Order: sequence, then C-alpha cells, then structure tokens
Amino acid sequence: MKRLVTVLLLLAGCRSEAPAPARFTGAPGEVRLVTAAPGHFHAGLVQKESYPQVDPVVHVYGPDGPELDRHLAMIEGFNGRADLPTRWRSVVYRGDDWMDRLLSERAGNVVVTAGNNARKLELVRRAVDAGLHVYADKPMIVRPEDFETLRATLEAADRSGVVVNDIMTERWEITSILQRELARRADLFGTLEQGTPAEPAIEKASVHFLAKTVAGSPLVRPAWFLDASQQGDAITDVTTHLVDLVLWQAFPDEAIDYADSTNGMDVLSARTWDTDLTPAQFTRITHVPAYPAFLAPSVGPDSVLHVAANGEFTFRVRGVHARIAVRWGFENPGGGDTHFSRMRLSGAHLVIRQDAEQGFVPTLYVEPAPGADAAALGAAVDEALAGLAQRWPGLTTRPAAGGVEVVIPTEYREGHEAHFARVTERYLADLVRGRIADWERTNLLTKYWVTTRALAVARGGA
Repeated sequence: MKRLVTVLLLLAGCRSEAPAPARFTGAPGEVRLVTAAPGHFHAGLVQKESYPQVDPVVHVYGPDGPELDRHLAMIEGFNGRADLPTRWRSVVYRGDDWMDRLLSERAGNVVVTAGNNARKLELVRRAVDAGLHVYADKPMIVRPEDFETLRATLEAADRSGVVVNDIMTERWEITSILQRELARRADLFGTLEQGTPAEPAIEKASVHFLAKTVAGSPLVRPAWFLDASQQGDAITDVTTHLVDLVLWQAFPDEAIDYADSTNGMDVLSARTWDTDLTPAQFTRITHVPAYPAFLAPSVGPDSVLHVAANGEFTFRVRGVHARIAVRWGFENPGGGDTHFSRMRLSGAHLVIRQDAEQGFVPTLYVEPAPGADAAALGAAVDEALAGLAQRWPGLTTRPAAGGVEVVIPTEYREGHEAHFARVTERYLADLVRGRIADWERTNLLTKYWVTTRALAVARGGA
C-alpha cells in the first residue's frame, strides 16, 4: 500500500500543468497576436489600425485556401494604404492541423478568432486550457447544447487569469451611445417602461445583406457562411449584438445573471425563416461555381438555396420586454446594413432609424410618448445634450416629423470598420487589468443564454 501511494504521488508530481497566462503592463509590443483560421473579414478588421501595445508580427494559422489568402491580402492592403499605413508582418502556417500547431507552438499570447463557428468553441476551450488569452468575434456559440461548455470554459478562464471576451462593436456606434445616455435622464424623459410581449419596451432589428463592400472591395463570403451547421442560425449570430445592447443600455454597468431568479430571465417566443438564393447569387458572393455537397440538404428542387438567415424573438429581463429581430437580404442597392432601435420611456421614445429617408445613416430621434407634453420635448432634449457637451461637443437638434432629431457632428461617425479599433483598445486595457469588468463578465454569458435559448424555443423546445 505504501508503495502504491508513493507511485501515485510521483505520477501526480510528473503531471504537466497548463502554462501560466501572460501578464501585461501596457508596455510596447508585449501583446503578441495569433490569428486562428481567419474565415471571416472581422479577423482582418482587428488589424485595420496599429496599437503600440501589440507586436507587429502576427502569427496566422489556418487551413490552406482562399479564405486565408483573402485575409492576408486585407492585411497587406492596410499596410500599403496611403493614409496611416499599418506595419503588420504575417508569419503563416497553412495546414489542416492548424489548431494543434497553434496551441503547441504558442507563438503568441492572445488568440484572435473570427471565422467558421463549427470549431470556435473548441478553440476557445483549448486556448484557455493552454493559458492563452482569447479575443473572439461573435458568436462564441451557436447551438443550445454548447452553452454549458461555454459556461465551464469561462469559469476555467476566471480561475486561471485568462482574459476572454467577444467583439461587441455596436456599443461604439454613436447613436447607440447617445440613446443609452438619454435613457438615463429620467428627470427629462421618464423611466424605461416594462412593455408587453405584443408591445415591448425595447425593440431592436438589424437588416444585413450578403453582397456588400468591405474595406473598399466587394466582400467574398465563404460557402460555409451559408450553412447553419457551420455559421449557425442567424437567431444565434447577429442577435448577440442586439441582446448585448439591450443589457448595456437598459441596465448600464449592471450584472444581469441569467441564473438569478430575481432577474426573471425568460425567452417568451421565437421563430426563424429562410433567405433564398439563386445559383447565380450564390456564385456572385462566394466565387464558388456550384453548391458544395454540405449545402445539398438546403437546396430545393428548383436549385434555390434556403439559408437559415432570419430570426426574431421576445425575451423578458427584470420585467422589461424586448423584441430582437435580424434579417438577411441579398443586396441593398441604396446602402449597406441597416439598424432600428426603439426604447420606450414613460415620457419619450428614443428611436434610431437607418433607412432611405436617413440616407442609410443611423439617425437618433426623440419622440413624445403617448400623453406626454410634445411642446416641451425640444427643450428637454437640448438640456440633455448640454449635459453631454463636455464629452461630445457640437450635438444639436432640429425638428423632425413626430419629434426631434439629434444632429450628430460627422467626426463622431466612425463607421462599423473603425469600431473594431475602439473595441480592441478596450480589450488591450482589460489585458493590463487582468480581467474584464464584473458586469461585463456576467453579461457575456447571459447574452449567450438568451440567444441559444431563443433557438431552442424556435425549434419547439420547452
């Protein structure tokens, strides 16, 4: 027995432990990025700007093919532009064993992942186990059955000091920021209503398009982007941003734990539907001449591809009802993606519209709530903007149909691509702190509970 105990102790002593994660001070070049299988253009947008804290040498691991080539071409485009060129140097490994090589070689200390979602959670889990920090494009999970693995992975990251977060660019859109700030002025606009499932207090809808231009060039999408088993249903993809905005705007800097019964979290209804593509449209956006075999189950007898691209659901949190919707079309000839958002306060409605009438530019309106004093609304908005002038000078108003438009100076309108730099700067600061904010860590998991729960409900789950 004594000998057995001795052997067990020796084995325990020989067991290898995960390397300790890197610690950061904010020193130049201390963050070394490793880009994993960059199948989505968001991976490239992380590097649209340079950051003093980040080493310009970036190791890239992924399967050989056009997706990797397009990513590298985007980075070279940033390096070669005339205005504020970057100085990235890509060191590339091509191979189907890219994940194993990335983890074994440990060429960097922060893994950036934006691409095929089928293996994203596996990568995040293994990177955390290896002591590597993770900066992930949304969504980190797309299936309800993966939620518990994500929860366990984030808890393991907390224990080991690994910083994990996803890329929430929409918090940096100026109209969303101002909508949040105005919603906090209960003295001027009243309190957030609770609403009902039929008329929710918060509505958010995004319309996206498969054919569009990114970084000045027509976007080529991988064929797997149209496969729900690899990209995920839209109800667990873009909705990640919208649920995040609901929590961030309605409950600023508050931790909303899905498992805390006092928060009353619940998905009340959900549905999904398809976007149809012709073979010609498929080839135009993918540059692939014919449907690959993995898309065959989604192709009808008329050769039309049915893409699980649309979803809508209503959920409740702390008594507040919110409706989330995402839709995908083929192309918007007048502009790019669009966004709609309404927050119903007892004295006013804060509304963002981005349609043809607004020139496809996000525009914030303040409209009187039913029964509110419409004549006094303009003065209330002016007072609210005066309180924001130190941070955002130059905000003004003008009359609009049914209310007041907030006129925003052009210097505050960075655009979606520029928002990646703002989010990345925030993540770099979190690396120095050694953690993300407590409220953000809690809400990171909660929003994925909401999106995956919505998919389960849409599929008929209880």
